[in-house]
Amino acid sequence: MSAYSQFTHRQAWLQQSDPEIRIHYVEAKPSGTQKGVILLIHGFPQSSYQFRHVMGPLSAAGYRVIAPDYRGAGYSSRPATGYTKKMLATDLYTLLTEHINIKEAVHVVGHDIGGMIAHAYAHLFPDAVASLIWGECPLPGTSVYDDYKHAPGLWHFSFHSVPDLPELLVSGREKQYLKHFYDRLAMNPAAFTEADLDFYATLYAAPGAMRAAFNVYRAFEEDKADNRRLVEERGKVKVRTMVLSGDGSFQVLGSEGMAREVDEDVVVGKVGGSGHYIAEENPSGFVEKVLGFVEQ
Repeated sequence: MSAYSQFTHRQAWLQQSDPEIRIHYVEAKPSGTQKGVILLIHGFPQSSYQFRHVMGPLSAAGYRVIAPDYRGAGYSSRPATGYTKKMLATDLYTLLTEHINIKEAVHVVGHDIGGMIAHAYAHLFPDAVASLIWGECPLPGTSVYDDYKHAPGLWHFSFHSVPDLPELLVSGREKQYLKHFYDRLAMNPAAFTEADLDFYATLYAAPGAMRAAFNVYRAFEEDKADNRRLVEERGKVKVRTMVLSGDGSFQVLGSEGMAREVDEDVVVGKVGGSGHYIAEENPSGFVEKVLGFVEQ
């Protein structure tokens, strides 16, 4: 955990009570002139720890890097409600603009569930986004989501949406359950050490953590309606966008077409030697693609 603990860790209370909305975030600042701000949004079953290998290189390249644990994940609070991607994006916008006092447009980078949040962020707050990088997720509201949400490879979409049963079956088996996803979706499962597995398992075994994680999936159909409504009312996202995938991930197929349904200005990025978990499987490849795009 040393790479993760070297960064600055803070918490911000977006709401004090009824319910408490507390967001934990990790920050790395450049030693010299700052070129901009990069917001990194993690996926499931992960947390801001996902970016432990890339925050240092990104900050060394001149960027202030902020990686929050979104509502319900990591060290953040776990309220019973508020898991639409619009709400999670609004949490992070509030964190940056009102609590960290960032007023400039930021580069938003989201992976997996974080990709859904990043896309909502760019659609809701386009003037606050300098560029958008998202991927490794079938975005609710697109044809890819409709075509694949019940596919065998995404069986967990349906399982996580069942009320109460997933919490019952996974309780006490969090490490085994999370490891299934790392082993199955990574080209390089050895990227996850035993210490990494223990860290993630400890986070997700905390009271309410798996319920919060499942609630993120239970909101997908509401997200679908939200995303379609945003396209109808505002048009496609106009911020310059890269859809980023690991070249060994099954989600690379159809990613460009999916992005073009909802984004106007799209380029495709692929990270070699990586499956689903790009920032952990090939950190240098992830950094290269992110910097190559944000610095255009």
